[in-house]
Order: sequence, then C-alpha cells, then structure tokens
Amino acid sequence: MIGAGDGKCPFEFNFDPATYKVGDTVSYRVPKLGDFPFAAQIVAVHADYIEIVDPGEPNKRLRATRASRPIVSDEQALA
Repeated sequence: MIGAGDGKCPFEFNFDPATYKVGDTVSYRVPKLGDFPFAAQIVAVHADYIEIVDPGEPNKRLRATRASRPIVSDEQALA
C-alpha cells in the first residue's frame, strides 16, 4: 500500500537520459493523462529513444522519448 512503512518510494528512478541503461527504472508520462507518473523499466536504449516495459503490462513494449521523464504517445500507451 502506498504510504505504508517508512514513507519512501518503492522505486529508485534514473532521471538522467545520458546515463540510461537496460534495467533502469524511469518515471514516464502519457500526454492525455497529464502529469500523472507511471513507472517502467528500460529494456532497450537507442540514440534518440528508449523502450520500456510497465510492470502492469509486462508483455507490451512502449517506445518513449529519451528525456528525464520520458513521454509515451497516447496512441501507444492507451492502445
């Protein structure tokens, strides 16, 4: 349950796109859903984008921008 225990976030996020590597956890956004944060793990790193997997949908790879808080398109995230 969120807020239980010591109050710390259960994730350790990487917010530095220059150091992204496979296995890092990032906080990503979906434009249609505003600034609501989602957590995902990086599964591939490319020069201008990353591929992530959200734990809620482990078989679905999402293409995200290579930014401090990556953005996944509405079409991809909400499909």
